[in-house]
Amino acid sequence: MSGRATLVFDERLTGYDFGQSHPMAPVRVVLTMLLARELGVLDHLDVVGAEPCTVDQLATVHERGYIERVQKLSAHPTHADPSIGLGTADNPVFAGMHEASALIAGASLAAARRVWTGETKRAANIAGGLHHAMPGTASGFCIYNDIAVGIQWMLDQGAERVAYVDVDAHHGDGVQAIFYDDPRVLTISLHEGPQTLFPGTGFASECGGPGAEGTSVNIALPPGTSDAGWLRAFHAVVPAALHAFEPQVLVTQHGCDSHMDDPLTNLMLSIDGQRTAYLALERLAEDLTDGRWVVTGGGGYAVTDVVPRIWTHLLAIVAGHPIDPSTETPATWRAEVERLSGQRAPQRMTDGRSASWRDWGEGYDPDSWLDRCINATRTESFPLMGIDLSV
Repeated sequence: MSGRATLVFDERLTGYDFGQSHPMAPVRVVLTMLLARELGVLDHLDVVGAEPCTVDQLATVHERGYIERVQKLSAHPTHADPSIGLGTADNPVFAGMHEASALIAGASLAAARRVWTGETKRAANIAGGLHHAMPGTASGFCIYNDIAVGIQWMLDQGAERVAYVDVDAHHGDGVQAIFYDDPRVLTISLHEGPQTLFPGTGFASECGGPGAEGTSVNIALPPGTSDAGWLRAFHAVVPAALHAFEPQVLVTQHGCDSHMDDPLTNLMLSIDGQRTAYLALERLAEDLTDGRWVVTGGGGYAVTDVVPRIWTHLLAIVAGHPIDPSTETPATWRAEVERLSGQRAPQRMTDGRSASWRDWGEGYDPDSWLDRCINATRTESFPLMGIDLSV
């Protein structure tokens, strides 16, 4: 086994491009890779290329009829098929979209394969994390569900317990739906509540299907939740749920649209709060899975100033060489950000916030909207998982 973590990256991954006016701009990946390179993060990672998933591999989680229709639209991008979620404002049709989506899925599959086979303990695909894609429809900027493809591959290789934690501001509905009836997969999603944000799912009462009760955990947060509240919720639920499930491998999705500057969501986290969450997930992987950790990107629409900084922190944590938040951003990176955005780039790898929180054990406040949300999740999920609510 290599002592170094793996980053699966190929320049072609930036070909997942819905067009110039779409919020999910591939420049966010380009600028992340530039920043990570300039700060020396890539020196601590084995960077390997990606190959697209085959139709058979995609069909482990997607309907073959859906894949065929994506292929046809990919070859004829002037057409649309809203019945499968393509040709909409969220998911415009573009030439080569099947190939671009299959490549992202292939990169996450490669990351999962390297971790599960023991080639490395940690592997990342920052271009991945397309967690909204359903078996037969595109949704929320997501065509193929690369995360589910990777998880399903590990299950097919004999994995008995795979845990998935999603920290995107949007509910990880596609991954949850695909494994909702499978007791071998625990899905945990921390997201802005469905009353105020797409996709309108992720209630605390969504706990898993027949035979898999307790393997779906949802923490729906109030709009305006900031670092302290988000971290309070995370620590009140996630460690206990993971310890109870005893996963063999941890898969995480790191959509960073929970940031206070993100234009599409209403959460208020800082770079510092998000980085603290990533370090907590790293520790949980070390404690519970002997370090086996598969990492993807996800949402994030402050594409020039926020996404590259926090995903560079993520890659540094995956590499085992975290970056001091006070580190200055390189002049070459700042110049590129300013060229692309016309705005001054951040000077440091921090927002200057203190990522602290009040532990759940210090008491529940029923007058707090946040605490009521946390309590709802614990009350719905913990008894199904055999967890004492006093934990």
